Amino acid sequence: MPPLLLLAAVVLLLGILFANPVAAASAMGAYSAQPVYLFSIPVDFILFGLTLLGVAVFHRWTLEVALTGLVAVTLYKLLFTGFRHGEGLTGFMFQLHHEWVVLANLFLLLMGFAILSRHFENSRIPDAMPALLPNGWSGGLILLAIVFVMSGFLDNIAAALIGGTMARHVFKGKVHIGYLAAIVAAANAGGAGSVVGDTTTTMMWIDGISPLRVVEAYVAAIAGFLIYGIPASLAQHRHSPIEKDAQRGLHIDWTYVGIVAAILIIAVSANVIANLKFPAMLDAVPVIGLAVWIVILAAAPLRRPDWAIMPETFKGTVFLLALVTNASFMPVEELPVASWQTALGLGFLSSVFDNIPLTALALKQGGYDWGFLAYSVGFGGSMIWFGSSAGVAIANMYPEAKSVGLWLRHGWSVVVAYIVGFFVMFAVVGWHPDAPHKKRVALDVNYQLDVAGRP
Repeated sequence: MPPLLLLAAVVLLLGILFANPVAAASAMGAYSAQPVYLFSIPVDFILFGLTLLGVAVFHRWTLEVALTGLVAVTLYKLLFTGFRHGEGLTGFMFQLHHEWVVLANLFLLLMGFAILSRHFENSRIPDAMPALLPNGWSGGLILLAIVFVMSGFLDNIAAALIGGTMARHVFKGKVHIGYLAAIVAAANAGGAGSVVGDTTTTMMWIDGISPLRVVEAYVAAIAGFLIYGIPASLAQHRHSPIEKDAQRGLHIDWTYVGIVAAILIIAVSANVIANLKFPAMLDAVPVIGLAVWIVILAAAPLRRPDWAIMPETFKGTVFLLALVTNASFMPVEELPVASWQTALGLGFLSSVFDNIPLTALALKQGGYDWGFLAYSVGFGGSMIWFGSSAGVAIANMYPEAKSVGLWLRHGWSVVVAYIVGFFVMFAVVGWHPDAPHKKRVALDVNYQLDVAGRP
Protein backbone atom coordinates (compact mmCIF):
# COMPACT_ATOMS: atom_id res chain seq x y z
CA MET A 1 0.00 0.00 0.00
CA PRO A 2 1.35 3.49 -0.90
CA PRO A 3 1.26 4.78 2.72
CA LEU A 4 3.76 2.06 3.58
CA LEU A 5 6.15 3.52 1.00
CA LEU A 6 5.84 6.92 2.66
CA LEU A 7 6.34 5.35 6.07
CA ALA A 8 9.46 3.54 4.81
CA ALA A 9 10.87 6.86 3.57
CA VAL A 10 10.15 8.44 6.93
CA VAL A 11 11.84 5.61 8.82
CA LEU A 12 14.89 5.94 6.57
CA LEU A 13 14.99 9.69 7.17
CA LEU A 14 14.73 9.31 10.93
CA GLY A 15 17.41 6.63 10.77
CA ILE A 16 19.74 9.15 9.09
CA LEU A 17 19.04 11.60 11.91
CA PHE A 18 19.72 9.06 14.62
CA ALA A 19 22.93 8.14 12.83
CA ASN A 20 23.98 11.80 13.00
CA PRO A 21 24.66 12.36 16.70
CA VAL A 22 25.53 16.03 16.23
CA ALA A 23 22.17 16.92 14.68
CA ALA A 24 20.27 14.73 17.11
CA ALA A 25 22.07 16.08 20.15
CA SER A 26 21.47 19.65 19.09
CA ALA A 27 17.76 19.04 18.65
CA MET A 28 16.87 16.65 21.48
CA GLY A 29 15.24 18.53 24.30
CA ALA A 30 15.26 21.80 22.35
CA TYR A 31 12.27 24.08 22.65
CA SER A 32 10.15 24.24 19.51
CA ALA A 33 12.11 27.02 17.80
CA GLN A 34 15.10 25.20 16.27
CA PRO A 35 14.43 22.71 13.44
CA VAL A 36 16.90 20.02 12.39
CA TYR A 37 18.37 20.59 8.95
CA LEU A 38 19.16 17.97 6.34
CA PHE A 39 20.82 19.23 3.15
CA SER A 40 20.11 22.77 4.47
CA ILE A 41 16.36 22.06 4.54
CA PRO A 42 14.36 21.70 7.78
CA VAL A 43 13.36 18.05 8.15
CA ASP A 44 9.80 19.20 8.92
CA PHE A 45 9.54 20.50 5.35
CA ILE A 46 11.05 17.33 3.91
CA LEU A 47 8.46 15.19 5.69
CA PHE A 48 5.64 17.51 4.64
CA GLY A 49 6.97 17.52 1.08
CA LEU A 50 6.98 13.71 1.05
CA THR A 51 3.37 13.78 2.21
CA LEU A 52 2.33 16.17 -0.57
CA LEU A 53 4.25 14.11 -3.12
CA GLY A 54 2.47 11.00 -1.88
CA VAL A 55 -0.91 12.73 -2.25
CA ALA A 56 -0.01 13.79 -5.79
CA VAL A 57 1.22 10.37 -6.89
CA PHE A 58 -1.12 8.05 -4.98
CA HIS A 59 -4.35 10.00 -5.44
CA ARG A 60 -6.48 6.91 -4.75
CA TRP A 61 -5.09 6.73 -1.22
CA THR A 62 -5.02 10.43 -0.37
CA LEU A 63 -6.53 9.99 3.11
CA GLU A 64 -4.12 7.23 4.10
CA VAL A 65 -1.12 9.18 2.81
CA ALA A 66 -2.19 12.39 4.59
CA LEU A 67 -2.71 10.59 7.91
CA THR A 68 0.61 8.75 7.58
CA GLY A 69 2.38 12.06 6.95
CA LEU A 70 0.70 13.66 9.95
CA VAL A 71 1.76 10.81 12.23
CA ALA A 72 5.31 10.96 10.87
CA VAL A 73 5.66 14.72 11.45
CA THR A 74 4.10 14.44 14.91
CA LEU A 75 6.53 11.68 15.96
CA TYR A 76 9.47 13.62 14.53
CA LYS A 77 8.59 16.75 16.50
CA LEU A 78 7.97 14.75 19.66
CA LEU A 79 11.40 13.13 19.34
CA PHE A 80 13.50 16.03 18.10
CA THR A 81 12.30 19.62 18.01
CA GLY A 82 9.16 20.04 20.08
CA PHE A 83 6.26 22.23 18.97
CA ARG A 84 5.69 25.94 18.63
CA HIS A 85 4.05 26.04 22.07
CA GLY A 86 6.37 23.71 23.97
CA GLU A 87 8.14 20.35 24.12
CA GLY A 88 6.84 16.79 24.13
CA LEU A 89 3.23 15.86 24.74
CA THR A 90 2.61 19.13 26.59
CA GLY A 91 3.70 21.17 23.58
CA PHE A 92 1.64 18.90 21.32
CA MET A 93 -1.50 19.45 23.40
CA PHE A 94 -0.96 23.22 23.52
CA GLN A 95 -0.51 23.22 19.74
CA LEU A 96 -3.80 21.38 19.21
CA HIS A 97 -5.51 23.67 21.71
CA HIS A 98 -4.31 26.65 19.68
CA GLU A 99 -5.59 25.17 16.39
CA TRP A 100 -8.79 23.42 17.44
CA VAL A 101 -11.24 26.24 16.61
CA VAL A 102 -9.98 26.51 13.02
CA LEU A 103 -10.07 22.73 12.61
CA ALA A 104 -13.54 22.45 14.16
CA ASN A 105 -14.91 25.20 11.91
CA LEU A 106 -13.50 23.52 8.81
CA PHE A 107 -14.93 20.16 9.86
CA LEU A 108 -18.41 21.53 10.59
CA LEU A 109 -18.52 23.66 7.44
CA LEU A 110 -17.36 20.93 5.05
CA MET A 111 -19.79 18.40 6.52
CA GLY A 112 -22.63 20.92 6.80
CA PHE A 113 -22.25 22.40 3.34
CA ALA A 114 -22.30 18.91 1.85
CA ILE A 115 -25.81 18.59 3.33
CA LEU A 116 -26.63 22.06 1.99
CA SER A 117 -25.55 21.11 -1.54
CA ARG A 118 -27.77 18.02 -1.44
CA HIS A 119 -30.70 20.12 -0.18
CA PHE A 120 -30.08 22.52 -3.05
CA GLU A 121 -30.03 19.60 -5.50
CA ASN A 122 -33.27 18.19 -4.07
CA SER A 123 -34.95 21.59 -4.47
CA ARG A 124 -34.82 20.85 -8.23
CA ILE A 125 -33.54 24.35 -9.02
CA PRO A 126 -30.47 22.80 -10.74
CA ASP A 127 -32.84 20.87 -13.04
CA ALA A 128 -34.27 24.20 -14.20
CA MET A 129 -30.85 25.74 -14.90
CA PRO A 130 -30.46 24.42 -18.50
CA ALA A 131 -33.50 26.44 -19.55
CA LEU A 132 -32.16 29.59 -17.90
CA LEU A 133 -28.55 29.59 -19.18
CA PRO A 134 -27.77 30.47 -22.82
CA ASN A 135 -26.66 27.88 -25.34
CA GLY A 136 -23.01 27.34 -26.15
CA TRP A 137 -19.91 27.92 -24.09
CA SER A 138 -21.21 31.26 -22.81
CA GLY A 139 -23.68 29.35 -20.64
CA GLY A 140 -20.78 27.71 -18.82
CA LEU A 141 -19.08 31.08 -18.40
CA ILE A 142 -22.22 32.59 -16.86
CA LEU A 143 -22.46 29.67 -14.44
CA LEU A 144 -18.89 30.40 -13.32
CA ALA A 145 -19.83 34.07 -12.93
CA ILE A 146 -22.73 33.05 -10.67
CA VAL A 147 -20.30 31.10 -8.47
CA PHE A 148 -17.93 34.10 -8.42
CA VAL A 149 -20.66 36.51 -7.29
CA MET A 150 -22.10 34.10 -4.70
CA SER A 151 -18.70 33.68 -3.11
CA GLY A 152 -18.53 37.38 -2.36
CA PHE A 153 -21.09 36.98 0.40
CA LEU A 154 -21.08 33.23 1.02
CA ASP A 155 -18.30 31.00 2.27
CA ASN A 156 -16.25 29.77 -0.68
CA ILE A 157 -16.99 26.14 0.24
CA ALA A 158 -20.74 26.73 -0.11
CA ALA A 159 -20.31 28.64 -3.38
CA ALA A 160 -18.13 25.87 -4.85
CA LEU A 161 -20.55 23.10 -3.84
CA ILE A 162 -23.57 24.96 -5.21
CA GLY A 163 -21.64 25.55 -8.43
CA GLY A 164 -20.65 21.89 -8.62
CA THR A 165 -24.25 20.83 -8.07
CA MET A 166 -25.53 23.15 -10.82
CA ALA A 167 -22.81 21.93 -13.20
CA ARG A 168 -23.72 18.29 -12.61
CA HIS A 169 -27.29 18.96 -13.75
CA VAL A 170 -26.54 21.43 -16.53
CA PHE A 171 -23.97 19.13 -18.14
CA LYS A 172 -25.79 15.87 -17.35
CA GLY A 173 -23.09 14.66 -14.97
CA LYS A 174 -20.26 15.02 -17.52
CA VAL A 175 -18.18 17.80 -15.99
CA HIS A 176 -14.67 18.38 -17.34
CA ILE A 177 -11.87 18.48 -14.77
CA GLY A 178 -10.70 21.79 -16.18
CA TYR A 179 -14.16 23.18 -15.53
CA LEU A 180 -14.10 21.82 -11.97
CA ALA A 181 -10.82 23.68 -11.44
CA ALA A 182 -12.51 26.82 -12.78
CA ILE A 183 -15.42 26.41 -10.33
CA VAL A 184 -12.94 26.25 -7.45
CA ALA A 185 -11.04 29.24 -8.84
CA ALA A 186 -14.26 31.26 -9.17
CA ALA A 187 -15.27 30.39 -5.59
CA ASN A 188 -11.88 31.35 -4.18
CA ALA A 189 -11.37 34.47 -6.30
CA GLY A 190 -14.90 35.70 -5.67
CA GLY A 191 -14.31 35.74 -1.93
CA ALA A 192 -10.86 37.35 -2.09
CA GLY A 193 -12.16 40.91 -1.98
CA SER A 194 -14.81 40.42 0.70
CA VAL A 195 -14.26 40.01 4.43
CA VAL A 196 -17.24 37.62 4.59
CA GLY A 197 -16.26 35.64 1.50
CA ASP A 198 -13.18 33.81 2.74
CA THR A 199 -11.67 32.70 6.05
CA THR A 200 -8.42 34.54 5.33
CA THR A 201 -10.09 37.90 4.65
CA THR A 202 -12.22 37.41 7.75
CA MET A 203 -9.00 36.91 9.72
CA MET A 204 -7.73 40.24 8.39
CA TRP A 205 -10.95 41.95 9.45
CA ILE A 206 -10.73 40.44 12.94
CA ASP A 207 -7.14 41.67 13.20
CA GLY A 208 -8.17 45.28 12.62
CA ILE A 209 -7.73 45.74 8.86
CA SER A 210 -10.47 47.76 7.16
CA PRO A 211 -12.73 45.77 4.79
CA LEU A 212 -12.06 48.48 2.18
CA ARG A 213 -8.37 47.49 2.06
CA VAL A 214 -9.13 44.07 0.55
CA VAL A 215 -11.72 45.22 -2.02
CA GLU A 216 -8.92 45.97 -4.50
CA ALA A 217 -8.37 42.21 -4.79
CA TYR A 218 -11.35 42.17 -7.16
CA VAL A 219 -9.22 43.96 -9.77
CA ALA A 220 -7.01 40.88 -10.01
CA ALA A 221 -9.88 38.43 -9.43
CA ILE A 222 -11.97 39.83 -12.32
CA ALA A 223 -9.00 39.95 -14.68
CA GLY A 224 -8.11 36.38 -13.77
CA PHE A 225 -11.73 35.25 -14.27
CA LEU A 226 -11.54 35.93 -17.99
CA ILE A 227 -8.25 34.03 -18.27
CA TYR A 228 -9.52 30.76 -16.74
CA GLY A 229 -13.26 31.17 -17.33
CA ILE A 230 -13.23 31.28 -21.12
CA PRO A 231 -10.84 28.32 -21.76
CA ALA A 232 -12.60 26.21 -19.13
CA SER A 233 -16.04 26.98 -20.59
CA LEU A 234 -14.85 26.16 -24.10
CA ALA A 235 -13.33 22.86 -22.89
CA GLN A 236 -16.55 22.00 -21.07
CA HIS A 237 -18.63 22.80 -24.18
CA ARG A 238 -16.51 20.41 -26.24
CA HIS A 239 -16.73 17.78 -23.49
CA SER A 240 -20.45 18.02 -22.81
CA PRO A 241 -22.50 21.06 -23.95
CA ILE A 242 -25.46 22.49 -22.08
CA GLU A 243 -28.65 20.62 -22.89
CA LYS A 244 -31.59 22.98 -23.03
CA ASP A 245 -34.32 20.36 -22.60
CA ALA A 246 -35.44 21.27 -19.09
CA GLN A 247 -37.93 18.83 -17.64
CA ARG A 248 -41.56 19.64 -18.31
CA GLY A 249 -43.88 20.13 -15.38
CA LEU A 250 -40.92 20.78 -13.09
CA HIS A 251 -41.99 21.73 -9.58
CA ILE A 252 -39.53 23.55 -7.36
CA ASP A 253 -39.55 22.36 -3.73
CA TRP A 254 -39.60 25.72 -1.98
CA THR A 255 -39.18 24.15 1.45
CA TYR A 256 -35.72 22.94 0.42
CA VAL A 257 -35.02 26.39 -1.04
CA GLY A 258 -36.02 28.03 2.24
CA ILE A 259 -33.77 25.72 4.27
CA VAL A 260 -30.80 26.42 1.97
CA ALA A 261 -31.42 30.16 2.24
CA ALA A 262 -31.74 29.93 6.04
CA ILE A 263 -28.43 28.05 6.34
CA LEU A 264 -26.60 30.63 4.23
CA ILE A 265 -28.18 33.64 5.94
CA ILE A 266 -27.43 32.29 9.42
CA ALA A 267 -23.83 31.45 8.45
CA VAL A 268 -23.17 34.94 7.07
CA SER A 269 -25.00 36.63 9.97
CA ALA A 270 -23.07 34.64 12.58
CA ASN A 271 -19.82 35.62 10.90
CA VAL A 272 -20.66 39.33 10.71
CA ILE A 273 -22.19 39.61 14.20
CA ALA A 274 -19.35 37.71 15.86
CA ASN A 275 -16.76 39.91 14.13
CA LEU A 276 -18.48 43.15 15.05
CA LYS A 277 -19.76 42.36 18.55
CA PHE A 278 -17.90 39.35 19.94
CA PRO A 279 -14.54 38.99 18.14
CA ALA A 280 -12.96 37.12 21.04
CA MET A 281 -15.58 34.40 20.64
CA LEU A 282 -14.19 33.50 17.21
CA ASP A 283 -10.95 32.39 18.87
CA ALA A 284 -12.78 30.26 21.43
CA VAL A 285 -15.80 28.70 19.66
CA PRO A 286 -16.38 27.47 16.07
CA VAL A 287 -19.24 29.94 15.71
CA ILE A 288 -19.96 29.70 11.98
CA GLY A 289 -19.84 25.91 11.80
CA LEU A 290 -22.13 25.52 14.81
CA ALA A 291 -24.59 28.04 13.34
CA VAL A 292 -24.81 26.00 10.12
CA TRP A 293 -25.53 22.77 11.99
CA ILE A 294 -28.13 24.36 14.27
CA VAL A 295 -30.18 25.27 11.19
CA ILE A 296 -29.65 21.86 9.55
CA LEU A 297 -30.87 20.01 12.63
CA ALA A 298 -33.70 22.44 13.36
CA ALA A 299 -35.00 22.01 9.79
CA ALA A 300 -34.63 18.21 9.80
CA PRO A 301 -38.35 17.62 10.65
CA LEU A 302 -39.29 19.59 7.52
CA ARG A 303 -36.81 17.95 5.14
CA ARG A 304 -34.63 15.06 6.27
CA PRO A 305 -30.90 15.58 5.49
CA ASP A 306 -29.33 12.99 3.20
CA TRP A 307 -27.14 11.31 5.82
CA ALA A 308 -25.94 8.76 3.26
CA ILE A 309 -23.39 11.25 1.89
CA MET A 310 -21.73 11.71 5.28
CA PRO A 311 -19.25 8.77 5.23
CA GLU A 312 -17.58 9.84 1.97
CA THR A 313 -17.69 13.52 2.96
CA PHE A 314 -16.12 12.59 6.29
CA LYS A 315 -13.14 10.98 4.54
CA GLY A 316 -12.49 14.07 2.43
CA THR A 317 -12.88 16.33 5.45
CA VAL A 318 -10.43 14.33 7.56
CA PHE A 319 -7.98 14.44 4.65
CA LEU A 320 -8.06 18.25 4.60
CA LEU A 321 -7.81 18.51 8.40
CA ALA A 322 -4.77 16.21 8.36
CA LEU A 323 -3.01 18.51 5.85
CA VAL A 324 -4.02 21.67 7.72
CA THR A 325 -2.79 20.25 11.04
CA ASN A 326 0.44 19.09 9.43
CA ALA A 327 0.98 22.54 7.91
CA SER A 328 0.47 24.18 11.30
CA PHE A 329 3.41 22.14 12.65
CA MET A 330 5.85 23.56 10.09
CA PRO A 331 8.60 25.97 11.29
CA VAL A 332 7.43 28.99 9.33
CA GLU A 333 7.63 31.59 12.09
CA GLU A 334 9.55 33.99 9.84
CA LEU A 335 8.51 34.91 6.33
CA PRO A 336 10.70 36.83 3.86
CA VAL A 337 10.51 40.62 4.04
CA ALA A 338 7.03 41.80 3.06
CA SER A 339 7.01 42.82 -0.62
CA TRP A 340 4.97 42.25 -3.74
CA GLN A 341 7.39 39.47 -4.70
CA THR A 342 6.73 37.75 -1.37
CA ALA A 343 2.98 38.15 -1.82
CA LEU A 344 3.21 36.61 -5.30
CA GLY A 345 5.22 33.69 -3.91
CA LEU A 346 2.75 33.11 -1.08
CA GLY A 347 0.07 32.45 -3.68
CA PHE A 348 2.07 29.55 -5.12
CA LEU A 349 2.88 28.33 -1.61
CA SER A 350 -0.83 28.45 -0.81
CA SER A 351 -1.50 25.78 -3.43
CA VAL A 352 0.21 23.19 -1.21
CA PHE A 353 0.29 24.92 2.17
CA ASP A 354 -2.85 25.89 4.04
CA ASN A 355 -3.58 29.60 3.62
CA ILE A 356 -4.84 30.10 7.19
CA PRO A 357 -1.42 29.83 8.94
CA LEU A 358 0.17 31.79 6.08
CA THR A 359 -2.29 34.62 6.63
CA ALA A 360 -1.77 34.52 10.39
CA LEU A 361 1.99 34.84 9.95
CA ALA A 362 1.64 37.68 7.44
CA LEU A 363 -0.64 39.56 9.85
CA LYS A 364 1.91 39.13 12.61
CA GLN A 365 4.69 40.38 10.34
CA GLY A 366 2.77 43.34 8.87
CA GLY A 367 3.90 45.60 6.04
CA TYR A 368 1.77 44.04 3.27
CA ASP A 369 -0.66 45.55 0.84
CA TRP A 370 -3.58 43.53 2.17
CA GLY A 371 -5.51 43.48 -1.09
CA PHE A 372 -2.58 41.74 -2.79
CA LEU A 373 -2.22 39.28 0.09
CA ALA A 374 -5.96 38.53 0.09
CA TYR A 375 -5.85 37.73 -3.62
CA SER A 376 -2.67 35.66 -3.38
CA VAL A 377 -3.57 33.38 -0.48
CA GLY A 378 -7.24 33.23 -1.50
CA PHE A 379 -6.86 32.45 -5.19
CA GLY A 380 -3.52 30.64 -5.02
CA GLY A 381 -5.00 27.52 -3.43
CA SER A 382 -7.03 26.91 -6.61
CA MET A 383 -3.96 25.76 -8.53
CA ILE A 384 -4.06 22.26 -6.94
CA TRP A 385 -7.21 20.45 -5.85
CA PHE A 386 -6.18 20.07 -2.20
CA GLY A 387 -4.84 23.63 -1.97
CA SER A 388 -8.13 24.99 -0.63
CA SER A 389 -11.15 23.73 1.29
CA ALA A 390 -13.31 24.57 -1.74
CA GLY A 391 -11.15 22.28 -3.87
CA VAL A 392 -11.43 19.44 -1.38
CA ALA A 393 -15.21 19.91 -1.26
CA ILE A 394 -15.45 19.68 -5.07
CA ALA A 395 -13.17 16.63 -5.09
CA ASN A 396 -15.48 14.97 -2.58
CA MET A 397 -18.32 15.55 -5.04
CA TYR A 398 -16.24 14.54 -8.09
CA PRO A 399 -13.64 11.91 -7.02
CA GLU A 400 -12.05 11.93 -10.48
CA ALA A 401 -10.65 15.38 -9.62
CA LYS A 402 -8.33 13.89 -6.99
CA SER A 403 -5.36 13.83 -9.34
CA VAL A 404 -2.76 16.58 -9.27
CA GLY A 405 -1.59 15.64 -12.76
CA LEU A 406 -5.04 15.88 -14.32
CA TRP A 407 -5.85 19.05 -12.37
CA LEU A 408 -2.71 20.81 -13.63
CA ARG A 409 -3.06 19.43 -17.15
CA HIS A 410 -6.67 20.49 -17.65
CA GLY A 411 -6.71 23.41 -15.21
CA TRP A 412 -3.54 25.09 -16.52
CA SER A 413 -5.48 28.29 -17.19
CA VAL A 414 -5.94 28.78 -13.42
CA VAL A 415 -2.16 29.08 -12.95
CA VAL A 416 -1.90 31.53 -15.84
CA ALA A 417 -4.87 33.49 -14.51
CA TYR A 418 -3.27 33.83 -11.08
CA ILE A 419 -0.11 35.37 -12.54
CA VAL A 420 -1.91 37.63 -15.02
CA GLY A 421 -4.42 38.80 -12.41
CA PHE A 422 -1.66 39.65 -9.95
CA PHE A 423 0.25 41.82 -12.43
CA VAL A 424 -2.91 43.49 -13.73
CA MET A 425 -3.62 44.61 -10.17
CA PHE A 426 0.01 45.66 -9.77
CA ALA A 427 -0.26 47.82 -12.90
CA VAL A 428 -3.70 49.29 -12.15
CA VAL A 429 -3.62 49.68 -8.35
CA GLY A 430 0.08 49.58 -7.50
CA TRP A 431 1.73 48.15 -4.41
CA HIS A 432 0.85 50.29 -1.37
CA PRO A 433 1.89 48.44 1.79
CA ASP A 434 0.44 49.34 5.16
CA ALA A 435 2.52 49.95 8.24
CA PRO A 436 1.65 47.49 11.01
CA HIS A 437 -1.92 48.45 11.91
CA LYS A 438 -2.75 50.01 15.27
CA LYS A 439 -4.06 46.88 16.88
CA ARG A 440 -0.89 44.95 16.11
CA VAL A 441 1.35 47.81 17.23
CA ALA A 442 -0.54 48.05 20.53
CA LEU A 443 -0.14 44.33 21.12
CA ASP A 444 3.58 44.48 20.42
CA VAL A 445 4.05 47.47 22.76
CA ASN A 446 2.13 45.76 25.55
CA TYR A 447 4.22 42.63 25.07
CA GLN A 448 7.47 44.59 25.30
CA LEU A 449 6.28 46.33 28.46
CA ASP A 450 5.41 42.99 30.02
CA VAL A 451 8.82 41.58 29.18
CA ALA A 452 10.52 44.62 30.68
CA GLY A 453 8.50 44.16 33.86
CA ARG A 454 6.96 47.59 33.66
CA PRO A 455 3.45 48.34 34.93
